[in-house]
Amino acid sequence: MSTAKPIVDEKAQMPHLLTVDDELAMLENFTAKRPSVEERLAIGKALRRKVPRASHSHYEKDRYRADPVEILERQNAIRVKKLVPVRFARMLASPFAFLRGSAAVMAADLAHTPATGLLVNACGDMHVANFGVFASAERNLVFAINDFDETHPGPWEWDIKRLAASAAVAVRFMGGDKASAAGAARAIVQSYRKRIREYAEMGYLEVWYNRIDDRVILDTLTPKVRRRAERIMEKAREKGHVQVLGKIAEEVDGEHRIIEEVPLIVRESHTEQGTPVNLALDRMLRSYVESLTYDRRRLLSRYRIVDAARKVVGVGSVGTGCWVILLQGIDTDDPLFLQVKEAQPSVLQPYVDLRLPFANEGRRVVVGQRLTQGSPDIFLGWGHVEGRDFYVRQLADMKGSLGFDEGDLQGIDGFLEYCGLCGWALALAHAKSGDAAKIAGYCGNSDELDDAVAKFALTYAKQTDRDHETLDKARRSGRIRVAAEALAK
Repeated sequence: MSTAKPIVDEKAQMPHLLTVDDELAMLENFTAKRPSVEERLAIGKALRRKVPRASHSHYEKDRYRADPVEILERQNAIRVKKLVPVRFARMLASPFAFLRGSAAVMAADLAHTPATGLLVNACGDMHVANFGVFASAERNLVFAINDFDETHPGPWEWDIKRLAASAAVAVRFMGGDKASAAGAARAIVQSYRKRIREYAEMGYLEVWYNRIDDRVILDTLTPKVRRRAERIMEKAREKGHVQVLGKIAEEVDGEHRIIEEVPLIVRESHTEQGTPVNLALDRMLRSYVESLTYDRRRLLSRYRIVDAARKVVGVGSVGTGCWVILLQGIDTDDPLFLQVKEAQPSVLQPYVDLRLPFANEGRRVVVGQRLTQGSPDIFLGWGHVEGRDFYVRQLADMKGSLGFDEGDLQGIDGFLEYCGLCGWALALAHAKSGDAAKIAGYCGNSDELDDAVAKFALTYAKQTDRDHETLDKARRSGRIRVAAEALAK
């Protein structure tokens, strides 16, 4: 049996946990009896004896805790060297930015916190800025997690704790007080707990097809917040490849070319390995196409490559290989933008005693997204070139997200409602990839877990402040280099 490594009383009696390995084994035995919903709820409830819900409030800095800057520097060792200063600049913008870019630091801390051993396909980098609306394959707007670079089987608790901590840090960034920060964290856990119980009672296909679509979202919001959500959705519906074309490309000699913005968008003639870019792209696309179903291959084959450029994205991803490819269809008004992102090992992998049945990190990302998001990009795929794994997705397809502004006190009330949506979306993701009934049985109906995780979130928010200051100290001492021009990006 493979489970995460829980920090619990090893002498306590533990019921059998159905792990990912067990579920895969069942694929060879469809006649095996599955435990009922009631039995699985009871198994989850019994876990409280071993891991009390109140124990999730625990966070204490380990005396042997690794230096957070050292953890980040180890990650940077396999990243594009000239972009590392950009990554540090973006992380130094605020404690909230630091938390977004330091999933590896928090993963190491979460590995020392209590866990029941119940596994899901965890996001691995769960925070409030990693949600948004996007177009499903049916062209409907849905709300869900939108970043899966770190996805990996892991304890469900790690996602909920990182998400709650990010909410607390975000509220402080917006100018809120301790009570508001705790309220945001509590809103996430309460929503998660209630929704996971609903999913526990649903049939497996009903959960798989479940979506949080635009109509459902608007029905749950207060009038003031609903108006803001409607504006975000309206903008998202307007976003597409044609709009991106007008934003990041220009016409040169009758063909479109991606506009350079050094060092964030750069057209390069050779890869880091010295291979001509056109040859590397050809090899990359050939590898990627093998991961697509036949119908997707046929559709993609109608396009031709027009241009490509390296593009810096996000906070935590800065320094990993990322390319934007512009393809043209029937004419110049029929563009397709694909984003190629390097996939490195998940930050959760060192702390989970489970390995996936495939080696390609890009495939890990794609499988994780398909397992948890439910409405994946039709061009989502993976490949391998020049010793690196990668995954591919559309760059823009009716995507929208909530912005977080420093000092935005007026936005905090709406943010609390947003946190409820995030908890709901996380519960749906975990229900698709894990055992909702066991998790629901453990969470229960009281607010004990809400209070515990909220307390953890406030404590970890202070740790984030200290880590952010440690990184800034490294800048002041000259230990790290920071790209000043990237601070405002």
